[in-house]
Amino acid sequence: PGNYYNQGEIRKKELEQSCLLLGIPAANVTVVDHRDFPDNPALHWDTQLLATFVLKHIEANNINLVVTFDVGGVSGHANHTSLYHALRYSVLGYKIFIFFLCLGCHVLTLETVNLFRKYISILDIPISCLLPRDALFILTEEEAEQARRAMRCHRSQLLWFRRLYMLFSRYMVINSLRLL
Repeated sequence: PGNYYNQGEIRKKELEQSCLLLGIPAANVTVVDHRDFPDNPALHWDTQLLATFVLKHIEANNINLVVTFDVGGVSGHANHTSLYHALRYSVLGYKIFIFFLCLGCHVLTLETVNLFRKYISILDIPISCLLPRDALFILTEEEAEQARRAMRCHRSQLLWFRRLYMLFSRYMVINSLRLL
């Protein structure tokens, strides 16, 4: 629930506000509060246990597309990379791969780019267009402003470096993804 700084309840509410602003009702937001998945940027979660949770959620909600981090987790955050490893384990494990095929579920991973590309904002568009990827999303100015408003809902996390991120990060306007 985002309780690394003992702000779990605050961060849950901020997430719901952000999702609502993006058109996602609170009923469609699930926060997993499990002792084996503590919010900690340096702690990797158990791959098999996390894969089990994710697969149950996919099946229970008839989900056909999952978007997650790639192996770099965009920022190297261990919890982010744990999600990638759990989904990779799920997709590449034979029995679970068949499960994904039966569900018709696809997994897209958000590409982690180097530090230079990460902070050149829209100047990364030509590079992103030239490099291989399975999906590329380039937001309009209106969509980018909506993303910034959604980010501002996360007040407890808006430290100085995240404010710079909102101004300069390509991820606020450009997202390249690959099928897992």
